[in-house]
Amino acid sequence: MATSQLFSSLFLTATITSPTRLCHHHRHRRLPKFRINAAKIPAGVELPKELPKLQPPVAGFTRTAEVWNSRACMIGIISVFILELILNKGLLEIFGLEIGKGLDLPL
Repeated sequence: MATSQLFSSLFLTATITSPTRLCHHHRHRRLPKFRINAAKIPAGVELPKELPKLQPPVAGFTRTAEVWNSRACMIGIISVFILELILNKGLLEIFGLEIGKGLDLPL
C-alpha cells in the first residue's frame, strides 16, 4: 500500500492510504482509507472529567427553525426573480425608487 501525506498542521496530520493493486475478486479499485492523527494535548491542559449537561433548545436556533428559515429564503429569492422577469423591472423599481444609469459611460 502506498501512503502519502494529505496535509499537516501544528495540531492535525492527515494521511491517505491507497492500495497499489486491484482487488483480485472485484473489478473496481478499493477506496482509499484516511487516517487523521490529532496532536497531543499541551502541557498543563486538563480534560474535563464529565461532559456538561445541556438543555435542548426550545426556541431560536433549532435545527427545525433553521431548515424552515432556509426554505422560506429560497422561496423568497425565486419569487423575486420571477417577479422581475414578468414585470421587466428590478426590485427597487417595483417599489417605486428611482434607479439611475450608474456612471453613464459610453460603451
